[in-house]
Amino acid sequence: MAEYSADLVWVRNGQDFLDNRYSRRHLLRFDGGAEVAASSSPHVVPLPWSDPAAVDPEEAFIASLASCHLLWFLAIAARQGFCVDRYADRPTGSMARNAEGRMAMSVVTLRPEVGFSGVRLPTREEVLQLHHLAHTECFIANSVRTEVRCEPVFGPSEA
Repeated sequence: MAEYSADLVWVRNGQDFLDNRYSRRHLLRFDGGAEVAASSSPHVVPLPWSDPAAVDPEEAFIASLASCHLLWFLAIAARQGFCVDRYADRPTGSMARNAEGRMAMSVVTLRPEVGFSGVRLPTREEVLQLHHLAHTECFIANSVRTEVRCEPVFGPSEA
């Protein structure tokens, strides 16, 4: 069983705290050495106490789902003999009240656009099947209650 971790660091730096007027900006550190500036979403905590230039948890959530889907898609496409040249996605997420009345990420929509080359190009149906398999295998999608949608984007010649 694999175990994963990340380090999160927030420091008050002399700011007032008890009046709730403090910066939510913090640092995420990952085991490979990457450091990412993080903050609450400006949709949740108003400026100047959030930092719109930093990654917020909601953005990280949708990016994590999209990244996992990408990695599975690439692995499955390679196994099936399809050469992927480019994969781009612009995932979005929507917040709404869940069944318990709490705010939650209710829907995440992936919109992957994939370019292929080689002698064996997948049909539209095969691309949809690759996305279905990637979604089924994605560890992150299998770990959340959020509905995760995948809406592949096809160029004009593939429509």
